[in-house]
Formats: sequence, structure tokens, C-alpha cells
Amino acid sequence: MKVALIGSGNMGSGLARKLSKAGHQLAITGRNAQKAQALAKDTGGTYKDKAVADGAEVVIVATPYGEAVAALRAAGDLEGKVIVDITNPLTADFMGLSIGHSTSAAEEIQKAFPKTRVVKAYNTIFSQLLAPGAQLAGRSVPVFYAGDDARAKETVKALIESSGFQAIDAGLLKNARYLEPLAGLNIYFGYGAGRGTSIAPAWLGMQ
Repeated sequence: MKVALIGSGNMGSGLARKLSKAGHQLAITGRNAQKAQALAKDTGGTYKDKAVADGAEVVIVATPYGEAVAALRAAGDLEGKVIVDITNPLTADFMGLSIGHSTSAAEEIQKAFPKTRVVKAYNTIFSQLLAPGAQLAGRSVPVFYAGDDARAKETVKALIESSGFQAIDAGLLKNARYLEPLAGLNIYFGYGAGRGTSIAPAWLGMQ
């Protein structure tokens, strides 16, 4: 699959390595050009300083939420493409959300780019779980995904599974309103409660 990745931070870097190992073709850009170039070299991808989305089937936005719309606007032609939103609209102290209840980061991105197909995914896991072989209690890490377009969701499901995670369909895009607070709770447990980053939300009894 041809994947454009916007962002070379911890999550972006971890995803790049996972997806590269799974055989996907990566085009990478980021605010820090030197870091994005190094990531592209490390993963066998291509660095692009602009129009990173051109030729891609899927565009992953791995920036802070506040930078996501601007980064996507600089990414080139997005019409018809699948956008994977992994962001969380966190407050400055990372212990709360800046939006919620009646909307979500994913829905706001969809509003900004109505001719794309946005799918929420990967936002409930820590970057440490992107390390090779990372598992929880001997099982693959669950990744929830939500979106309104069935074909886009199938594409993202395949992407999730190819990168070694258990893909769990969380329904329509509006359910990102649940996934983003879930990520916030995970962050609290990991950092606020000091339980560390080798944790992730999961549902008992769900296959």
C-alpha cells in the first residue's frame, strides 16, 4: 500500500517502522525536515518536503491535533484519499481534552476536508507499543478504528493488521468522541497514575 506519513515524532516514527516492515511504500514529511529525512532513510521510505500525499492511497496524520489541519493542507491533493487520524485533542498538560462531547478531532478534520474519507485509528496506544514484538499479556495490542466510509475502514483495517495489531471496528466516525477520551484515560493511567506505557485499553471477551 502507498502510504503518506505526516509527522516524525514518536508515534510517526514507530508507525513508519511498523509499516515499512510490513512492506508498505512510505512517503514521509514532517515539521523537522532533518528528522523526517532520517526517518525516511531508516525505513527505506521517500522524504518529501511538500505534496507528500501525491500518489498515496492513505495519508496518516501523526502531528499534534492543533497542527493537523495545516499539515494536511500542505500535503497536496487529498481528494478521495483515506486519512488516518491518530491525533488526540489534548490540553497543554496532557491531562484533558480541548474538545469533545459534541465533536472530536477526527470529525473536525473531516469537516475541514469533506472530499476525503477520515478514519480514526491508533490514538489509544502509546508509541512504546509500536516497538518490534510489543505485546500485552501475550496477546496482540488492540487498535480501535472508526469511520463513516466502509471501503476506507477496510483499508485501514488491513493497514492495522499488517502492522501486527488486532483491529477492532468501533463504528462510525462520531465514535471518535469516545475513542479520544479513552486515549486520555490511558494517558492518565500511564503517566498521571504512574503505571507506565506498556498498557492499552481492551475489552474482555471481545474476539
